[in-house]
Amino acid sequence: MEVVEVDTRKTFQDQLKYPEHDFSDVKGQEGIKRCMEIAAAGGHNIILIGPPGAGKTMLAKRLPSILPPMSLMESLETTKIHSVMGKVKNKGLVSVRPFRSPHHTISDVALVGGGAYPQPGEISMAHNGVLFLDELPEFKRGALEVMRQPLEDREVTISRAKFTVTYPASFMLVASMNPSPSGFFNDPQSKLGPSPMEMQRYLGKISGPLLDRIDIHIEVEAVPFEKLADRTPAESSEAIRERVTVARVIQQKRFEELENTHYNAQMSSRQIRKYCVLDAASTQLLKSAMERLSLSARAYDRILKVARTIADLEGEDEVSQNHIAEAIQYRSLDRDGWLG
Repeated sequence: MEVVEVDTRKTFQDQLKYPEHDFSDVKGQEGIKRCMEIAAAGGHNIILIGPPGAGKTMLAKRLPSILPPMSLMESLETTKIHSVMGKVKNKGLVSVRPFRSPHHTISDVALVGGGAYPQPGEISMAHNGVLFLDELPEFKRGALEVMRQPLEDREVTISRAKFTVTYPASFMLVASMNPSPSGFFNDPQSKLGPSPMEMQRYLGKISGPLLDRIDIHIEVEAVPFEKLADRTPAESSEAIRERVTVARVIQQKRFEELENTHYNAQMSSRQIRKYCVLDAASTQLLKSAMERLSLSARAYDRILKVARTIADLEGEDEVSQNHIAEAIQYRSLDRDGWLG
């Protein structure tokens, strides 16, 4: 009898060598790439704010290419969900992290799951991968609100009269949006600038509780011609993924005795106090920033989580002043003049 041996690790690694979307294709945007690396390393949800054509969608599509390789257990979980929807066919195990990008006209049921015979929605199809919501304010508010609990619990429960079904929904949320209805807020060269009332109405479509679950807010600017014309190759996804994987290993060791916490984005307030101890200088910097930039109270825990991830990427045991300073930059929507 012939014995067939399957090396799942080699199979997964081979799939990652030549990703369809690679960060080496992205010209400029070094600051945004840094944000994406931090988000991937800590499992943080992220929102990109910028004018049309700045590259928000292009950057989001490349996020799965820098996430750590899937474990066999993650692959089996993901394959089971996709097989329920008939999406596997002859592919065998799903070895590449999913990237789901539903249109903003999607219904609540299609996004979260349900129906007469409950099936997984887009958030479950994105399990162990990325859910990308392009033009976030254009989504129906009801559809966005039903995502709040799954984002917190990392699973979704659908109840019917005769039975209840629970589907996993542990995904990274990546959202993008124009900064205004026209897309050219604060652009001195544009004649389409909105009034303050139009601006507030547009941004007000995103509820505070949903924004609470997004750790990183970053502004994306248009790439100048010099960067677009530069033929120097950019850093590849493979190189970035190596650093991300090292940071994730550090977090796995840190949380190995905790059942429901595996990476920094999942930390509770108690765990933040334990693993993000600040010295006097860092505490003063954070206090000054919150007062000077009019940062909201919701930003406090998010800044500490992101700072912990930045420290992990640098291999540091303690969160320092530099880590706090960088994390503060990634809270654009909490600043006065955005969402208030």
